[in-house]
Formats: sequence, C-alpha cells, structure tokens
Amino acid sequence: MASKPTVLLPIAAGTNRNQDLADAFVAAGADVNQIPLQALRDGDAKLSDHQMLAIPGGFSYGDALGAGRLLALDLRTWFEDQLLAAAESGMPMFGVCNGFQALVASGLLPGETAPAASLAHNSNGNFECRWVELSPTDSQSPWLAEVDEPLWCPVAHGEGRFVASDIETVEELDLVALRYSSNGVQAVGEYPANPNGSVNDVAGITDSTGLVFGLMPHPENHIWARQNPLRGRSNRGTCLSLFESGVKATKG
Repeated sequence: MASKPTVLLPIAAGTNRNQDLADAFVAAGADVNQIPLQALRDGDAKLSDHQMLAIPGGFSYGDALGAGRLLALDLRTWFEDQLLAAAESGMPMFGVCNGFQALVASGLLPGETAPAASLAHNSNGNFECRWVELSPTDSQSPWLAEVDEPLWCPVAHGEGRFVASDIETVEELDLVALRYSSNGVQAVGEYPANPNGSVNDVAGITDSTGLVFGLMPHPENHIWARQNPLRGRSNRGTCLSLFESGVKATKG
C-alpha cells in the first residue's frame, strides 16, 4: 500500500486554525506534521522532508504591521531557499486566510511573473464572519481537479479584500481559482455574497503553475456535513474535494 503524502503545517505565534486545517488534510488522505516555526528555524524539520506546505489561518504575530506581513518576512528570511527549491520541484502549497495573506505578502502568490497583489481592509471596514459560496473558475489548477460544484464555507477576516495592480492581466493569466457567488452566479461585488469587496469577486488565486494556491475563506471548516449551519435545510456539499485534489497533486 502506497504511503500517504505528508503535509508540513507551520505554526507561528497567533496561529489558531491549524488543527482544523490538519483535520481536513487527514480526512483527504494525508499525514500532517504541525511544527512551530522555531523548530523549523532550528533545523528540526525541513520542507524537503514533506510533499506539501499548508499555512493555516489565525493572526500570526498578532497581525503586527498588517495581515500576514511578519509571517511573510519570516518565510522570506529563514526559508526562502527551501521555498524556492520546493516550488521548482512542483510541490503543492496552500494558504488559507492569514496563510493566504502570508503567501501574497511573501511574493509566492500570485508569483514573480504576475502583477503585484495584496489583501486590503474589507471595503465596509468591518470584520466579516459569515458563510459564503465560492464558485470554481475554468482554472486548470490541480487544486480544483475534484471540485465540480460551488463550495460553501465561512469567512472570518478584517483584511480580505483582494486588490491587484493589474487585475486584467491576473485574469488573462488564469490565476483566479475561486470567486464569491450566490446560487452559482458571480456576486458582481454585491454584499454579503462578496463579503469584503474583492475586485472581480476574487476569493482565491494560484500562481502560474496552479500548484501554489491561496484563499481567504475557510474550506477546512466545512469538511463534514455536520459543520454546515444549514444542515438538513440545504443540499450544499462539503469542501473535502478541494483537499482531496491537493493531496492527489502530491502524487504527480
């Protein structure tokens, strides 16, 4: 029997959604190593010992200097060589909420050849905690290989508004993976379907390879039907297919 791929899940001070994310990847068929950043700095584990990197949500370092920026600085300062080597090897990478912010702030998303992007304060100035619908695009990202219907999961952020210096080029490069929608129809900027005012209703993006993927909503919080607040009153499926796609991507 083939061994399970192993996911490296780094933990920083302020990370608080790591167990949820670990549970999601375990349910999708992976093993997960949750390792504090200090242990990674000390060399107790290496990214190359794993088949995937997954950065969880939370408020890393209390969001000092802005969402995900200090975690991004940590990634660039301590692990840049490992990250570049992993990216060149085709390792799938995943970042959710604060982890997505860190991937964007570090430059891993949308990538060096793409226009600059950022996650700004929600357009209404409020912290948004609500369930949203996400529709997959025509992206060929391996992360969407098993996703054939809209996803339903919660958001919980104050700085989740996706902005880009050149959104037209981001679209032309097919870097948008998920959009906020309502009943399968793009939200076209309408609140609350688009909870933060993201340009073009962007909820998640990839790099040019499709292997580095990040999103603001929390699909790890709708893996089991019992997590759906509308269970019994809704036929919306779970988000497990997203994680199953990522795990399969580690196998080539």
